[in-house]
Amino acid sequence: MIQILWVFEVRPGREAEFEQAYRSDGDWSQLFRKGEGYLGTTMLSDAENPSRWLIADRWSSLASFEAFQRAHREIYDELNRHCQDFTCAGDEDWNLRGCGCGGPTSQ
Repeated sequence: MIQILWVFEVRPGREAEFEQAYRSDGDWSQLFRKGEGYLGTTMLSDAENPSRWLIADRWSSLASFEAFQRAHREIYDELNRHCQDFTCAGDEDWNLRGCGCGGPTSQ
């Protein structure tokens, strides 16, 4: 399993649109369900900055995600353009690291 991580800054007043697009039953998840290997989506908001979000899309493999992107490129790009209306460029202040806690990718 892999997780594709996305960081977003949501424009003020556009939070409902963002949540509709990115929540576990939202626009992106509905599109992803058309691809073999999609396992789900998790939304996490920053406790100190509620306009900043981390989205984690889980796929069975990177190959599954890449195959999905190839098969659905046009609608993927269209939805991505739509979502840019209510997001700003995400900042890069996240400091993520694996916990080494025995998961499938731990060594």
